[in-house]
Amino acid sequence: MRIYEPGQIMPMGNMYFIYGEGGTGKTSLAKQLSGNKLLFSFDGSTNALVGTKDIRVFAYDHTDATTLQNQVSAQLNEALMSGIYNTIILDNVTALQNWVLENIDNASKDNRQNYQKLQLWFRDLGMYLRASGLTVLATAHQIDNGASGLIGGGRYEADMNAKTFNAFSAPFDAVGRIYKENGQRFIELDTEKGNHAKNRIDDRVLIKADELVTAKKKEEK
Repeated sequence: MRIYEPGQIMPMGNMYFIYGEGGTGKTSLAKQLSGNKLLFSFDGSTNALVGTKDIRVFAYDHTDATTLQNQVSAQLNEALMSGIYNTIILDNVTALQNWVLENIDNASKDNRQNYQKLQLWFRDLGMYLRASGLTVLATAHQIDNGASGLIGGGRYEADMNAKTFNAFSAPFDAVGRIYKENGQRFIELDTEKGNHAKNRIDDRVLIKADELVTAKKKEEK
């Protein structure tokens, strides 16, 4: 636990969770972030990073599957302890979730307990990233609920178990959906539309994708 005395609350790096269809440029968002960057790739989509000079990549594949949780935890801890990184990127947490769940499934026959363990692991991961104070970007695939999602709730959501998503994304400052329209890429951050979305950084509800980190500071009241 940290205790902040009045007037001594320290600023922390912003945390962004962006989900969307394949090919909408989720991985490319990493290029906007400044400083030394470490990217954990869980789906092999590293082509978008070719030519970059400031991103170190850990690209996991099927040979890492059975020990993935331990590897991610150890390598993330080592990275944070090193003090050389300004930004951590998790690309794509949908794939990470599926791998983790498969490992948990293989360890227990109780399905309800499996999902509880999944939620706890992701909750701890999200809080660990928050406590680091670094800028964080996490990406995920999306689910399109179609017309059924237009009645009483949002049409789009991150492709994750709902409780796992809530546990992981709670400490994130911005959650938004990236999409293409008329040749341009946008990110929707509007909570009122019912989709998975929020923006605690400023008052923007719809932005161009290349302006994700160009945030206006909220005015103090």
